[in-house]
Amino acid sequence: MKSVTYRLPEKLVADIEAESRARKVSKSDIVRNRLSSATPKREPSFDDVAHLAGSVKGLPADLSSNKKKYLRAGYGRKPYR
Repeated sequence: MKSVTYRLPEKLVADIEAESRARKVSKSDIVRNRLSSATPKREPSFDDVAHLAGSVKGLPADLSSNKKKYLRAGYGRKPYR
């Protein structure tokens, strides 16, 4: 088995140590268990942000179909300082 070193916040280390004592297993076993049960990363999908669609107030209703027109008009540009 390969060894890896990480720096963890003190609170997390205290939680791991407490669980280790309570379950009477090594801290390494606790960390391995937590890492293996963590949900794997996945690519974001439209469903993750669908609730945001239409949530910005004050934009033109036809912005998606006339984006070039509105970009020329200045939408999306930072104001000049």
